Amino acid sequence: MADRQFATLTAHEARTLLDNREVSSVELTEASLERIDQVEDHVGAFVTVTRDLALGQAEQADQRIARGDAAPLTGIPMQLKDVICTEGVRTTCSSRMLENFVPPYNATVTDRLYSEGAVLVGKGNMDEFAMGSSTENSAFFPTHNPWDLDRVPGGSSGGPAAAVAASECFYSLGSDTGGSIRQPGALCGVVGMKPTYGLVSRYGLVAFASSLDQIGPLTRDVRDCATVLNAVAGHDPRDSTSIVYDPPDYTKSLQTDLKGLRIGVPKEYFVEGMEPGVEQATRDAIKVIESLGAEIGEVSLPHTPYALAVYYIIAPSECSANLARYDGVKYGFSAKEADSMWDALEKTRQDGFGPEVKRRIMLGTYALSSGYYDAFYLKAQRVRTLIRREFEEVFSEFDALVTATSPSIAFKLGAKTADPMQMYLNDVLTLPANIAGIPGISVPAGLSDGLPVGFQVLGKPLGEETMLRVAYAFEQATNFRSTHGDPPL
Repeated sequence: MADRQFATLTAHEARTLLDNREVSSVELTEASLERIDQVEDHVGAFVTVTRDLALGQAEQADQRIARGDAAPLTGIPMQLKDVICTEGVRTTCSSRMLENFVPPYNATVTDRLYSEGAVLVGKGNMDEFAMGSSTENSAFFPTHNPWDLDRVPGGSSGGPAAAVAASECFYSLGSDTGGSIRQPGALCGVVGMKPTYGLVSRYGLVAFASSLDQIGPLTRDVRDCATVLNAVAGHDPRDSTSIVYDPPDYTKSLQTDLKGLRIGVPKEYFVEGMEPGVEQATRDAIKVIESLGAEIGEVSLPHTPYALAVYYIIAPSECSANLARYDGVKYGFSAKEADSMWDALEKTRQDGFGPEVKRRIMLGTYALSSGYYDAFYLKAQRVRTLIRREFEEVFSEFDALVTATSPSIAFKLGAKTADPMQMYLNDVLTLPANIAGIPGISVPAGLSDGLPVGFQVLGKPLGEETMLRVAYAFEQATNFRSTHGDPPL
């Protein structure tokens, strides 16, 4: 079997080969590393490649497999978004501020994957501090979409989405604050999932907006998504927002029919400016869901149009507080040429942060400032409550909701960098889920103009089983990977 064929396997296909001793973890890892060598100059999905670490972990995985105690992810090469802490491996958040930061500890999700015997091949490029929708805000280099190298992969988890799409790793973990897993998943033609807020520990995730951030998987198919979720979900006492909950085996929820389910279609999610190809693919996907036995009904979430404004008050406000820690004193970049302590602080933040991070810090500081707190931040929190209640009301009648993931397919690099508002509108269909804390998953729904379109399923809080069932049934009925193959890269 050629290395390219090894690299394009799903994780569960690789698991079968590993368990049957048809391939070793070292061979799989070498195939991933060779694939990285082949395409990384074109894609730019990795900030750091951990070659020696990966081969060492692969050797240990092969020993574990030989002993007969392999877990589902043992020996399978993966990537972590560079906002997730890895002991001994630099974690940069794609920022000059943390360019040389090497954490002294692992994030909880890192430890949980390592305990399964996972193999880390590297850290994924991203928008700086997870702020962006195109991965053009990385301080190091932009990531390119494997389906068309002149286009963005989405963001902020663009590196992870592109790495999975380009067969550089079998799966990756990203973070989703307003769509940062699902939107790049949609644009790169892979599966991207944001779990319920608090289901997956945020300990060791470098904070952007703490009430919105959530870690989740990017995978080649829904079964892999459920498998990775099994590995990382569950209570963590080190995260004060972690839900005390015993997660089920999510792979057992994967069924190919939807009989008995009521699926809602929010009318407000067919937003103005949605590309015709995206709308058509979404309406076609809804017909597929109905053909699988689900009862479809139109629903209304009338506060949806306010979600973007709510998000861009709450997220920058929390960002301005979380990023205050980067003062050049404790860790990270520090300006050396300064006349005083205050001058050093100003120069550190001036030179260490990129333009988008500075923009959001200023937005948040303004929203929290005296005289404006009630008018902006407090009002945004009240509307957030209304949005959450609307979802609760709809979910009292429906088991899941379906929408487009992004209003557009991947756009050209540089097309929206000069217009922040146009960039922010990319997340208009994903960020309500973060505001409400509910789970969401994007699965490929076909191509428009030769580029992937994402179909989004939203679930009730802790409703991942039903959400995954809908996504899996749709995926099996449409066979995106069999029909359209892998990116032409």
